[in-house]
Amino acid sequence: MSDAPDGDRAQILGGIRRSLRRGELTGDARNAVQARLASPPRGPAVARAQLPQPEKVALFCQWAETLNATVARVGAEEVPGEVTAYLARNNLPASVAMAPSPLLDGYDWSGQKMLSIRRGRGEGSDQVSVTGAFAGIAETGTVVMASGPDHPVSLNLLPDTHVVVLRESDIVGGYEDVWARLRARYGKNLMPRTVNTITGPSRTGDIEQAMELGAHGPRRMHILVVRD
Repeated sequence: MSDAPDGDRAQILGGIRRSLRRGELTGDARNAVQARLASPPRGPAVARAQLPQPEKVALFCQWAETLNATVARVGAEEVPGEVTAYLARNNLPASVAMAPSPLLDGYDWSGQKMLSIRRGRGEGSDQVSVTGAFAGIAETGTVVMASGPDHPVSLNLLPDTHVVVLRESDIVGGYEDVWARLRARYGKNLMPRTVNTITGPSRTGDIEQAMELGAHGPRRMHILVVRD
């Protein structure tokens, strides 16, 4: 929608209004819509996530592990070594597709001589991806990914194993905090094309009500929560 010419957009929205038997927005109705868009109201906040920051971090880790992710709490200097160690512990190849993110550039990967790193979008042959995260949600143990040149969406979906590097300072209480951060980071009309909210590895219980991991994306998620 955001890439459509104004005339096409008006035609689409006009068709929707006609199907709903609504006319053009005018007067108070139009002003109310413009006011809501200019200053979006916050939705309800879940009480269990309204905590001091250290407790938010602990709650995030608890929920992430409950929902089949694994979590390691590390210092910044430990990030590259933990990625390599995780791959070794799980008999995974020492080769990763890594997001071309300035966040990940801040860690010293040069000491991992056995680790092969390819920067760029995910490909069908990739077994492991390493990405940052825009935010973590303590309420549900969810990681939030904002797409862009520094974070191709394919890295979230194609490899069997997804390693996420998340800073403690980027863990928030609930979903409403994420929307506020997105608006503050990107500004009006400049939102990322895609925002993925990912809660643990991909799973489904559709077949005989048995839980199967890796149904629509990675079957393993390992989250490195980096101390500030």
